[in-house]
Amino acid sequence: MSQDEIGHLRSVIDGLGVRNFLGRDNPGVGRLFGRSENARSPCACRVSVEDETLLLDAADCDGDLESASACRQTAVDALADRDADQIVVRSNGLEYRYDGRGVAILRAAGRFVALLGDRDEQLATAATREPLAVAEDVRRRVGPIADIGVESGLVAAASGLETGSDDAALTPTVGLTIGQYFVDRTIADGAHLRDVRSLETGSDARIYGRPDGVARYALDVIDTTLASAERQRLIEGYEAIAEGVVEGDRAASRAIEAVGDEPADPRLTAILRKHTIGYGILEDLFADPRVTDVYVTSPVSANPIRVVVDGESMTTNVHLTPGGARALASRVRRTSGRAFSRASPTVDATAALESGTRIRVAGITDPVADGIAFAFREQPDDEFTLPALVANGTMSAAVAAFLSVAVERNAAALIAGTRGSGKTTLLGTLLYELAAETRTVLIEDTPELPVGPLQSVGRDVQALRTGSGDGPEITAEAALRTALRLGNGALVVGEIRGEEAQVLYEAMRVGANANAVLGTIHGDGADEVYERVVSDLAVEPSSFGATDLVVTVQAHRTPEGRRRRLASIEEVVGSGDDIWFEPLYELDGERAVATGRIDRGESRVVERLAGPTESYADVREAISARADLLSTLARDGRTDPQSVAAVYAGRGNGEE
Repeated sequence: MSQDEIGHLRSVIDGLGVRNFLGRDNPGVGRLFGRSENARSPCACRVSVEDETLLLDAADCDGDLESASACRQTAVDALADRDADQIVVRSNGLEYRYDGRGVAILRAAGRFVALLGDRDEQLATAATREPLAVAEDVRRRVGPIADIGVESGLVAAASGLETGSDDAALTPTVGLTIGQYFVDRTIADGAHLRDVRSLETGSDARIYGRPDGVARYALDVIDTTLASAERQRLIEGYEAIAEGVVEGDRAASRAIEAVGDEPADPRLTAILRKHTIGYGILEDLFADPRVTDVYVTSPVSANPIRVVVDGESMTTNVHLTPGGARALASRVRRTSGRAFSRASPTVDATAALESGTRIRVAGITDPVADGIAFAFREQPDDEFTLPALVANGTMSAAVAAFLSVAVERNAAALIAGTRGSGKTTLLGTLLYELAAETRTVLIEDTPELPVGPLQSVGRDVQALRTGSGDGPEITAEAALRTALRLGNGALVVGEIRGEEAQVLYEAMRVGANANAVLGTIHGDGADEVYERVVSDLAVEPSSFGATDLVVTVQAHRTPEGRRRRLASIEEVVGSGDDIWFEPLYELDGERAVATGRIDRGESRVVERLAGPTESYADVREAISARADLLSTLARDGRTDPQSVAAVYAGRGNGEE
């Protein structure tokens, strides 16, 4: 009989009212087809148990335990001999996972069959096929059978799931076998659809608002929409790569070609790349440009992946399997070159997705966590320049011009903000504002600043990578001392957060570095930065006075989504231990505007920026001319590093 014929017959039977797992409709219709109560349909599923999980390899069925009574019977028979917290059915490249209420009922049915023994073979068979209907029947009885129903837990497990109920007790979560994830397709009561978006990977993302919880980000993964033949080809291609039959940069497309009789399907190739050399389901999540953060919480089987979408935290319908978490850990080790194991249970690294999106990876594992957990964050676009930030509304041309002139004239500035506010993005753009001939030594523990793009436009940039002091890495403090010996020029610290702060400020105070000093630090405004540097990092107030500017950036929500903006620029005023701050630019509505301090001739920073033959007015004029230039570049769309560097090439000759 063909699959179409079987499907037609099933629809006819459903129309006549045959009971499914939930015991719906007429309980006697099965006998219309000559099926006795103790007849057992053959099931070709192979059964095994792994980590409290009952595994059914169901190559010949669709993996749906609610409709496939033969497979359901196999599961209950297996549970008569052992307990399991979860049932996994692998069928034609997909993996169906069942847990919660449905597994509790099947587990109780297994105990019921085991306790029933030889007392009633027909009832035992019925319990393997239609446990809810049997539970309802047993609940009405008295005597030994009723006692077994209670002792096995079948009656309690079925409580609330009455015959004819619409409760989908055996609705599975689904995932591609090789993907090592699974998605929950159920939608909670009361949820309302807020948004739908198609992603470049071919998957779809739906956002649901929920009255009693955070929003739900539901991913419809393209992997699970493939036809059976396509999944088979994908799995065979995966095996060809895993076994080393196909290697090289084009391994995915060549593997798909090798296992079929036709050219590689681009869809299958992209999915195979995602699950072999890519970051798996993360490729789909970060394909949504609104997603900035992805959190994998341990234990991964019990916790869904969470995301931040335009600044809003959401839960998703995606779980990683433990194997999926291990695969991610392996990829992080391979791409970063950093250790990540029980002996080194934390990792901080960067990686590039198949799409080219750069992400920062923070990971923990045993013994500091209950298994593997990660936080992934999209890294800022290293193509940003100050004209680009003017063009996208992060700041006005006037504000950008002041920063440009200050950095070019070797100001010492800290970029402050909370997590995700855009500190690193702004710092990266300011490095293009340094004079082209400036030697720049850059210190980071995790590479985030645009070293490659800066070097590609002729900037002299030397990066130093720091670490915890383990292995070949050096501490931030040692790196800073080394940087001071690597050439006279600008000094850039990716993030100031430890002992290196004292060395940095001592160098600034005694003039060991007479050029620009730039860095990022956590804090919202100059007062918070001062408190952190002086109180937490033990820098003397007099040393902090060597700072010229504290620039604060913020992330905020708009009707168009999450945006970043420059919130304030404050200059450091005072001497010795008497330090305070005066705002040069501060928020007025949605954007930072001048406070008038510069125009009134009161800014000490502007006065210090003047050269030996210049006046305060000359610096103001330079800022005004720079504002015109940046505004023109932003308006004309000349915002990429190459275009900006070309325009800046004549800046030192007065050709602005």
